[in-house]
Amino acid sequence: MKPRSGGLLLHPSSLPAPFGVGDLGPEAFTFVDFLHSSSQRFWQILPLTPVSPASGYSPYNSLSAFAGNTLLISPELLVRDGLLQEQDILGYPGCNSDQAAYAAAFEWKQGLFDQAFAAFCRLGPDPDFERFCRKNAHWLEDYVLFLALKKEFGPEKTWNDWPEAYRSRRKEDLAGAAGDLREDLDRERFLQYMFYRQWMALKAYCRRKQVQLIGDLPIYPAYDSVDVWVRPELFKLEPDGMPRSVSGVPPDYFSETGQLWGNPVYDWAAHQKTGFAWWIDRLAHNLECLDMLRIDHFRGFVAAWEVPYGDRTALNGSWAEAPAREFFRTLQHSFPCLPIIAEDLGEITSDVREVISLFDIPGMKVLLFAFGDQEGSNPFLPHLYPENCLAYTGTHDTNTVMGWWDRETTPEIRNEVFAYLGREVPEEELPWELIRLGMMSVARLMVVPVQDLLCLPAAARMNNPASGVGNWGWRLVPGQLDSGLARKLAAMTKIYGRG
Repeated sequence: MKPRSGGLLLHPSSLPAPFGVGDLGPEAFTFVDFLHSSSQRFWQILPLTPVSPASGYSPYNSLSAFAGNTLLISPELLVRDGLLQEQDILGYPGCNSDQAAYAAAFEWKQGLFDQAFAAFCRLGPDPDFERFCRKNAHWLEDYVLFLALKKEFGPEKTWNDWPEAYRSRRKEDLAGAAGDLREDLDRERFLQYMFYRQWMALKAYCRRKQVQLIGDLPIYPAYDSVDVWVRPELFKLEPDGMPRSVSGVPPDYFSETGQLWGNPVYDWAAHQKTGFAWWIDRLAHNLECLDMLRIDHFRGFVAAWEVPYGDRTALNGSWAEAPAREFFRTLQHSFPCLPIIAEDLGEITSDVREVISLFDIPGMKVLLFAFGDQEGSNPFLPHLYPENCLAYTGTHDTNTVMGWWDRETTPEIRNEVFAYLGREVPEEELPWELIRLGMMSVARLMVVPVQDLLCLPAAARMNNPASGVGNWGWRLVPGQLDSGLARKLAAMTKIYGRG
């Protein structure tokens, strides 16, 4: 990230694939071509981990911190690999629009995956598959067994609702289950292999097109995840396996009662005893798939907002310190060039700033937060940016620029924006004016959500943290990213030395 550069934010699920939800197929490669032709050097995405109906298909509340989201597997690439026939993928029953149809896509793809797995088995031993399984056995074997047991006992049940032998991971019972459920385990190994095979092919294409990938690492796994089931000692749980306290944040820009995430929080003393081994494994795995990692809720590594389990809001939480300096020094020993980005939004105190500065970690500056408070001295105003940061118009958690302007600004804020721009501008030009502000700043990297590139309204928002429904669904429609838009973005990128 040393030279000035630009990038776009778009999760693969938002690509316009013809099967209800975006995937890693031809449209992903077309998007890389768009990045290249528009002189963008970075593609930022959301977490690649599995999604489920129970969490509203949120990529931030996953069954695993290591596994891939098999819903992103491309049926078209399975045809190319000879595991499906062309006619197999012609019958998708849903409609394709600017909103993902997760449930329909999930149900339809399961049938395709069954066909592809059967074809894979008929081909006989695959050395690449066997190497993948051996290399990833440290997380893969637990994950496929976890999925099989969830299927066996009912997806609505958490691991702590299973019979005691499986809840407490009695070795002989787990071995027996693995034998009884062997076909389910083999199928899930195959799907993980296909996900990572398709993803690594896309990553290789990005490299050829001089595009780097920025991933996203949620700080906490979900309670009902293989990570908590396998390593409960790393989390603050009661003897019966239930959380003692859960994660969240105090009242902020997004919610007057704070955000209650509900993930179990870490027992950092237990992590210290292992030399932070679980974290080292997690980062190493992710950095094989990605070039940089945005660490979501970075301030939780310094102090975390812990809420008593059972509370309905995050108001009664309290701060619990974490061993940030020891943690990041340990990571630096394992990763001499630690390519991470701090999501340092929200309530950021001086101790968090000290850690960010000490380890020279780039933070984030969001233009939608720049107006309406501390006029002239708001740290999100571009003239106050440090060089070592990423500038954004908005993020996956904010409104689009157009949605913000229409629904969240006051006449006073609008006048402040016009004063900062030096002129009044028509509403439809505002997203590109904010893109220009970020481009001309000293920030090393300017990232634009694709919704703002297209000047889309609030309906295109990816996530509203204050709401548990209606999120993660927005998608591109075919043809929205055309050559004219690429030329326009490339021209601005060149003007401000980010090409």
